[in-house]
Amino acid sequence: MAEPGAESQVRAAGGNGYRHRRAAAGYVPVPLQASIDAVQPMTGIVLWDDNASALAALGGDVQLEFAYLRYSDVVGEAGAYDWGAVEQRLASASARGHQMILRFHDTYPGHTGITIPAHVADSPDHALAWYSVEGRRTFIPDWRSTTLQDFVLEFYTRFAQRYDRDPRLAFLQVGFGSYGEYHLWDGPLELGRTFPSKAFQQRFLEHLERTFAHTPWSLSIDAANPTYTPFSSVQALRQLRFGLFDDSFMHETHSASDQEYNRASWLFFGDARVQHSPAGGEFSYYSEYDQRHVLDPEGAWGRSFESFAAQYRISYMIGNDQPRYQPAERIREAAMATGYAFRIVELASNGECVRIGVRNEGIAPIYHDAWPATNGRRSAASLKGLMPGASLATETCIGQHQPGALRITIESDRLVPGQRIGYRADLR
Repeated sequence: MAEPGAESQVRAAGGNGYRHRRAAAGYVPVPLQASIDAVQPMTGIVLWDDNASALAALGGDVQLEFAYLRYSDVVGEAGAYDWGAVEQRLASASARGHQMILRFHDTYPGHTGITIPAHVADSPDHALAWYSVEGRRTFIPDWRSTTLQDFVLEFYTRFAQRYDRDPRLAFLQVGFGSYGEYHLWDGPLELGRTFPSKAFQQRFLEHLERTFAHTPWSLSIDAANPTYTPFSSVQALRQLRFGLFDDSFMHETHSASDQEYNRASWLFFGDARVQHSPAGGEFSYYSEYDQRHVLDPEGAWGRSFESFAAQYRISYMIGNDQPRYQPAERIREAAMATGYAFRIVELASNGECVRIGVRNEGIAPIYHDAWPATNGRRSAASLKGLMPGASLATETCIGQHQPGALRITIESDRLVPGQRIGYRADLR
């Protein structure tokens, strides 16, 4: 018999072999019944953090909140970091039992306020300038400035040092240009001036890869554009571990063919990316019709959200206006069709050790560590990255126990108070 604390684990592709496998000598199947009756942490339909009334009304039907921030919200003078604006958002979301998705932007069409710290804006190598973007006067930083470039790298170093392990932060979105979405549509695109040079973008992306060890970071699918970015010319950049977000999800012609812009942009980065990084986005604002009908059961344009979510293995989708158009029940239903969904397919005990088999029945993995646990003792094997249809088996020795009194949970250090990872089980 294995010594107490000894464990073994194996990942297996698909199938329900656990239920039909005869237990090894001494192991007795243990009955377990459970269902997933709530939106799971780090998944679902996302609201902006300032949508107070909808957040209060939806409660646990929302698990993620979103906020934009400017770099100047955190840094004024050189080296003077004040994380108060970040802390306020993280703390408020956590108090509601939610986690945050954050994005810092340098350019926001129609906003004339300076988005970068004063010491960068006033440096000798930086020229203040405003341009017309989407027909509106807009501040755009001067990307010729090495002071600006050095600051941006330093900023994400400092951010990661403080928040890379913070359970209040689920995901980080990054990017340049309008809204941080990796484009400057209807604006004065000049690489190295109004938009970072491809050389600096490469430095930036490689820096993030080295800097963030725990928090998944994502880019807009617009980063596939060869005019704006270095991904076409520097193939190795596509091997970096970043996720994708699509901020015009489910517009009228979305995914009509593999050549359609959004579909082609997803395909450019490859289907395998979801194995390690989340897929997300925001419902299309191309028209009010899109927003009004995108969560109709049949979708806005003849395809349901569930169909699109499964195609792209969506973990989250920003839908801030959806409470205006859809009842809470439909928002919950759509949210529960995203991300991971675990089922315990084996539970057996020999009185000292416990075997647990878990299968992911969702459409995407979980992107933070989560462990099957027996009576509070965690397995050595994490469910992080377990693909849809794949299974994980663990054997954990917890000392003498009554099999009928086992308490099975899925635990994670990346949850905030009030959150719980559920599972399904039908073991008799």
